[in-house]
Amino acid sequence: MRLKILLNAAGGSAGDADLPDRIAAAFARQGVTAEVASLPGDALQEAARAALEAGYDGVVAGGGDGTINAVASVLAGSGRPFGVLPLGTLNHFAKDLGMPLKLDEAAAVIAAGATRPVDVAEVNGRIFVNNSSVGLYADMVADRDRRRRQRGWRKGPAMAIAAWRAFRRFTRRRLVVRAEGQQQELRSPLVFIGNNLYETSLPRPGTRCALDRGELCLCVTKHQSRLGLLRMGLRAMLGRLREERDLVYSSVTAVEIDSRLPVLRVSFDGEVTTMQPPLRYRSLPGELLVFAPKSQG
Repeated sequence: MRLKILLNAAGGSAGDADLPDRIAAAFARQGVTAEVASLPGDALQEAARAALEAGYDGVVAGGGDGTINAVASVLAGSGRPFGVLPLGTLNHFAKDLGMPLKLDEAAAVIAAGATRPVDVAEVNGRIFVNNSSVGLYADMVADRDRRRRQRGWRKGPAMAIAAWRAFRRFTRRRLVVRAEGQQQELRSPLVFIGNNLYETSLPRPGTRCALDRGELCLCVTKHQSRLGLLRMGLRAMLGRLREERDLVYSSVTAVEIDSRLPVLRVSFDGEVTTMQPPLRYRSLPGELLVFAPKSQG
């Protein structure tokens, strides 16, 4: 097996100068040739396309969910296996896939060669593997990234300040949500769309039990006050969200979000961009072939 490993040079783990050598050595111990490249984030997709053309047996992304998204969006639909080395802070996709979080163990899973198809989701042509949102969280990510660019802040402190600023402003957007033949006009601080259903209660809040059911998780926050939103956030951390109190929560295969605004700020997998409404979301079942533990197949 010959693999191409792509790292985000700006990522926290990728800042370790020894990391490429340690990754190559971990795969070598499994009898796999791994060519490791550490690149700027905006070069990852081009490198992934080049790896496909070069005929590697698989392409592996090492980093957080933004790095995973960049490479997975190129591999989706290609039929070539995609691998994940969980080198980020949260590693949502890797955890939901069942990947071990230690480098040597993750390399062993990928080297074993077992694969399974999983879903990806799409919004106006942009692929995401975890989730997307409109409103409060997208504003927070944009503010966080601006502070990191301008002041060189680390991600954690920048996000904490961005969350406080978003909470103080508490912007609610007038949106039209169309799904499953129904239309709803609403005013909400946050609309969340997940690639497959997310758990909202204990023991695994914020995780997915399946990545291959061909569905989107549509969540619309009901709360219209700062205090209500704060209480919801606390219940979310405790795994005690109540759908009848906190959320409009449903499973759909496609959803359209419209607005009178000329553009909407949209987050996906920890990144943020602006898009012209309507935002058209859909599930793409089985589009991504991934290396995964055999027990997850």
